[in-house]
Amino acid sequence: MWDNIMAAQILSERLEELGFVAVNKMDTTIKVRLMYAAPDNFTEVILYDDIRDAYLHPDAAKALLKAQEELHKLFPSYNLLVKDAARPMSVQCRMFSAVQGTPKANYVANPAKGGGLHNYGLAVDITIVDENGNELAMGTPVDHLGPEANIDKEDRMVHDGVISETERQNRLLLRRVMTAAGFKPLRTEWWHFNLVSKRQAQAAYKLLDF
Repeated sequence: MWDNIMAAQILSERLEELGFVAVNKMDTTIKVRLMYAAPDNFTEVILYDDIRDAYLHPDAAKALLKAQEELHKLFPSYNLLVKDAARPMSVQCRMFSAVQGTPKANYVANPAKGGGLHNYGLAVDITIVDENGNELAMGTPVDHLGPEANIDKEDRMVHDGVISETERQNRLLLRRVMTAAGFKPLRTEWWHFNLVSKRQAQAAYKLLDF
């Protein structure tokens, strides 16, 4: 238990030393439930020991605060819920190792190829919760592996009964507030948003290479 607490403290301290910020401490209405801090995620292993805050690069954190403001303008009782944020490359390697050699590997950025935007603190996996803290229905859970999580054929999925119109509208709400704040959606994952492109990240930001 002590080792887990120390590991979490070290990770938090290292991120803070590098200038990253816990966005949920900047705005306490932003909720956090890190999905990789528990074993019930698609890798089936715990990737974060006891860390519970959502760290981001300050640019991404500032944008997320704006997204929360946009959401509150539309639905004052709703809040954003962060499921994953900045991810050091060491965690990325553990994640990739857990799924390497399986079809799940297609959904994880290969650390040998520079990882992804999470590894710069410029991406966030996110959804919306209601006034009781319940996640809005989005048609699939966060981190669902399959075409049902895609955002480019939602009209067809509603028509075919794969997702409901309410679930489609909830996805549209999430994309509305996130894109208004400057984030860009990912075609294959309704919950994933990047602040910049990978090329922009490589040119102007530092990789969390620890």
